[in-house]
Amino acid sequence: MDSLSDEIESVLFLAREVMVYQVPPRTSTAGYKAADWNVEAFLWKGRLRVLEDSTSGELFAQVTYVTPWTQVEPVLDSSRYFVLRVEGEGGKRAYIGMGFAERGEAFDFQVALQSVAKRTSATTSNPAEPSKPAAPPKDYSLKEGQTFKINIPGREAKKPTNSNTSGGGGGLFALPPPPPPGRKR
Repeated sequence: MDSLSDEIESVLFLAREVMVYQVPPRTSTAGYKAADWNVEAFLWKGRLRVLEDSTSGELFAQVTYVTPWTQVEPVLDSSRYFVLRVEGEGGKRAYIGMGFAERGEAFDFQVALQSVAKRTSATTSNPAEPSKPAAPPKDYSLKEGQTFKINIPGREAKKPTNSNTSGGGGGLFALPPPPPPGRKR
């Protein structure tokens, strides 16, 4: 790159038609409802691109999306409408409604926002650390002479018997003892 001001454009979502609405003040702490808006009388209608280079294209409003659902909030009564918190120069804030003509586009918009949140949290939790060499894999194999015991609840392991009348096993989990070392058969 030639300079630090070069930016990379990454378009995660594009909707051909969205509507922007004037939102009345929130009446409860629960959230906004699209039924409180006049969805037939939108303020603006146009194309929406998520994460575009801010130096190109004419923008109606720009929302900086940092953490999930702080600048973009779904409404309580519809999956197609959202409330956006836009900030102007001087720190002034305004809340506007945004609606999609199709539910599928609204769903894709939510997926794009979640993708941004996931990317943001991944870069902030692991900021350009040099990668550490991986630890050698642990060896969980049994070494010669090692044994282990498995207890299954509700079943008792039967102890081996010295009697040959039982057929030699003495139970499902009991085996006859091994011959003493050094003795050949």
